[in-house]
Amino acid sequence: MSFENKVAWITGASSGIGEALAYALHSEGAKLILSSRRENVLQKVKDNCRGDTSDIYILPIDLAKAKSLSAKAQEALDAFGHIDYLFNNGGISQRSKVVNTDMDVTRKVMEINFFGSVALTKAILPSMMDRQTGHIIVTSSVMGKFGTRLRSSYAASKHALHGYFDSLRQEVHKENIHVSLVCPGYVKTDVTKNALEGDGSKHNQMGKGQQHGMTPTKFAQKLLPEIIAKKEEIYIGGKEIWGIYLKRIVPSFFNKILRKMEVT
Repeated sequence: MSFENKVAWITGASSGIGEALAYALHSEGAKLILSSRRENVLQKVKDNCRGDTSDIYILPIDLAKAKSLSAKAQEALDAFGHIDYLFNNGGISQRSKVVNTDMDVTRKVMEINFFGSVALTKAILPSMMDRQTGHIIVTSSVMGKFGTRLRSSYAASKHALHGYFDSLRQEVHKENIHVSLVCPGYVKTDVTKNALEGDGSKHNQMGKGQQHGMTPTKFAQKLLPEIIAKKEEIYIGGKEIWGIYLKRIVPSFFNKILRKMEVT
């Protein structure tokens, strides 16, 4: 693959898919900027990367604080002079019925998942346009293609990403900037443990799908070739991926299936 000496900025890099991407990209020769809220955990990820880690820059950010992200983006650009790949991977999930979900929770999910990714992208985009090259990767979900019970705010945030970044892709095509939306199925991460309940507290339970899901390492291995191929929409997972196609082809039938499924 061709990540040698490329600069990749990864949000949500302290665990799960983001952490796995850090290891995979660095092993392919990429220079990294690692971001999440927890600087001490980012340092551990850096230390776990093999070989010389002098080309890894730690940049703590909070995606919920959109007004701070422009300055953070400038710091990222200053670290290595430019960004080749922006992995908008940071995010948070939700597990609660609509009727029991505080508006503050819905706003927080949207602020982190949607507005955080938008703010970072807008801050980096002019530099990519000046260089006439770049690749923006957005971690969506199968929930970006359909919704299920207990995930209304999460699904809404992921659906919003598709609308926004589909539009952006059309606008920057002539500038040789690529946009990929990644739709993972079940990946064995702490996404359900960290999900917000309706009152804003942590869910603190591992979902059954995540328990039996793909490892983040395997996910990263499958993702990188798709990024090199500049694929616009990427689906990686198990049988749950078929839901994307069923929703598209036989939506009424698929909705009946969803109503009967166990949701955790």
